Amino acid sequence: MLVNLQPVLENDLLRMQPLQPDDFEALYQVGSDPLIWEQHPNKNRWQRAEFEKYFEGAIQSQGALLVSDKQSGEIAGCTRYYEYSEAEKSVLIGYTFIARQFWGGQFNPIMKKLMIDHAFGFVDTVLFHIGAYNIRSQTAIGRIGAVKNREVPVAYYGEAATLNFEYALSREAWAAIQG
Repeated sequence: MLVNLQPVLENDLLRMQPLQPDDFEALYQVGSDPLIWEQHPNKNRWQRAEFEKYFEGAIQSQGALLVSDKQSGEIAGCTRYYEYSEAEKSVLIGYTFIARQFWGGQFNPIMKKLMIDHAFGFVDTVLFHIGAYNIRSQTAIGRIGAVKNREVPVAYYGEAATLNFEYALSREAWAAIQG
């Protein structure tokens, strides 16, 4: 089966498209806000050198998506698919950040819904790694029905391993939630 980890996904609110090397400066303008990273394992990712590592890992992943507000065209953040496993019929969604003006509304849930719907076209389970102290993201992922299934050390690209919680969402649970 052909798996597209860099699709164009969109609705009336947002658009996600493959991240390109020339997106760095615009994305860094969003990611340079220290408050975005305050609960993340790498609290210094707002600094240019740390963000460069994040961006390089995103490009190399071949699963990163640039997220923009469809109405204004403004860059809102980035997310990605990674660690696709044909054998386990799973894929991870993560490395997500969005600008603070998009927090607390429908932007993040809709972004995840589009990604999850796409993923369930080729996997049975979607996984998420969330930093152990990132309460904001843990709460958000619980709202969509994902369940914590284990604690794992995760070494983000170019960074030391830190404790993360892995959340799983099955195709069946997603279908039940979607009604």
